[in-house]
Amino acid sequence: HPLSVDTIRMKEVSNSLKDRMKPINNCTSVSDLIGFEGSAARLYFSVFDQLILHQKEDFYFSERSRRPPLDRMNALISFLYTLLTNECSSALESVGLDPYVGFLHQDRPGRPSLALDLMEELRPVFSDRLALSLVNRKQVLPSGFIEKESAGILMDDETRKIVLTAWQDRKKENILHPFLKEKIEFGLLPYVQALLLARYLRGDLDAYPPFFWN
Repeated sequence: HPLSVDTIRMKEVSNSLKDRMKPINNCTSVSDLIGFEGSAARLYFSVFDQLILHQKEDFYFSERSRRPPLDRMNALISFLYTLLTNECSSALESVGLDPYVGFLHQDRPGRPSLALDLMEELRPVFSDRLALSLVNRKQVLPSGFIEKESAGILMDDETRKIVLTAWQDRKKENILHPFLKEKIEFGLLPYVQALLLARYLRGDLDAYPPFFWN
């Protein structure tokens, strides 16, 4: 959509994100790694609004906001992230890993830290793409979001049903897994990545293969 999107800016950010991956191999501390991740996340979300092609005034995106989400797009993304967290938690448990003991996210009571670690590589392809599709295809409408007294934004029950249906439909789509070189359903992706992580931790793989999807 070259007439609707600032393609030059998008390419700049894409190249900057690639550059930020290079020093990760030499990273020696979790705090440094989190710093790289935070910088990359700010870059990524700085052009997220460019990808909203329809209903832009009602679903504008200026920055990521949580607890509570302050606009409709953030409310939609947060709900999808919650669904993905639950999927990752179940996947980790199914392969014998504790979703509450993480590597990058700090362990806190009731916080599924390892599930949050696992979902980092899946959020753009699983949740963000679906959020953009729902808005750009006008499957969700601004009238389906409610502003609370706290200034937070929530989805109404009907919109939540629409999103859940779209989520289940997306899980049925087939993709070619870049590491396994096999076709799998999208919904199996958290399980496959959890299984690969378990195999690495148990010494069956030399390294954990993160999910890179072109």
